[in-house]
Amino acid sequence: MHYFQFQDPWLFLLLVVLPVIIYRTLKNRPATLHFSSIDSLKTLRRRGVEFLAAIPLVLRCLAIALLVTALARPQEGHKSTEILSAGVDILLAIDTSGSMSAQDFEKNDQPVDRLTVVKDVVSEFIDSREFDRIGMVVFGDEAFTQCPLTLDHDILHSLLNKLEIGVAGNSTAIDSAIGVSVKRLKNLKSKSKVIILLTDGRNTVKTITPFQAAEIAKTYGIKIYTVGVGTRRKPFATRSPFGQRMLRRDISLDEDSLKKIAEQTGGQYFRATDSDSLKQIYAQIDSLEKSEVKWIDHSEYRELFPLFLIPALLLVLTEMILTQTRLRRVP
Repeated sequence: MHYFQFQDPWLFLLLVVLPVIIYRTLKNRPATLHFSSIDSLKTLRRRGVEFLAAIPLVLRCLAIALLVTALARPQEGHKSTEILSAGVDILLAIDTSGSMSAQDFEKNDQPVDRLTVVKDVVSEFIDSREFDRIGMVVFGDEAFTQCPLTLDHDILHSLLNKLEIGVAGNSTAIDSAIGVSVKRLKNLKSKSKVIILLTDGRNTVKTITPFQAAEIAKTYGIKIYTVGVGTRRKPFATRSPFGQRMLRRDISLDEDSLKKIAEQTGGQYFRATDSDSLKQIYAQIDSLEKSEVKWIDHSEYRELFPLFLIPALLLVLTEMILTQTRLRRVP
């Protein structure tokens, strides 16, 4: 990363002397010639030379400004960061099934679907894990990798924003979600490997049981945090002779299975019933999985003060020459 900086920017405070110098010079300018009458001298004045008297003052002010800039030590350089140890490898497994369209969460005091709030909260979580490799798996009828593990969190944000309800089908394949996530993590040599599985339903697509998938994760030292989202009764839209109506029905969240999956791998189960509790859950997971990252900053720079000091000295020299020759005052 290229950068430009001043090592001692506070020295620019010295520039406050410039208005003082200008004021004192203009106010206290002494008479250059005492004579009883200057009528005879008016004929000697040449047009266009009045401004010459201000040249020494202008040169002096410019010289002071350049000298102060040089004293502030302008620098131009290149900075790079070398990461010496890896952080936590995290796989975000996100449910995009049809039930995530339930509008029982709020954003800006307006009801929104669950996936909208999940995307906002997960985005904040990603920002908090600067040195961790993070990937994303989405699941519905099936599970697939939306983003492989990466340190490029800008790409991760972009793919997260593109998530839509039903992109992987309308069912809930928790077992497949764990299986795909484990496949991404199992051969990595990182010190800590974590799956954060978020869902609002129960496993409805059975290839293997979620507990068998969790046991495989445990074998590879992968910890699973499970997050159940949604209120106890889910709002949904239905049509009637009187138009569209919002009704509520009991949700099918299988909390017992999610608790068992988490306990089986050394993780924890959390329940989020609104936006605030979901934020608190991800903040808690963030505090539980600390990254012990070490890095070295490499900086190479060059001093630019000669570019300002040399012109300043030349201006001072020019002022001295002009005030002793062409612009000399009498007496």
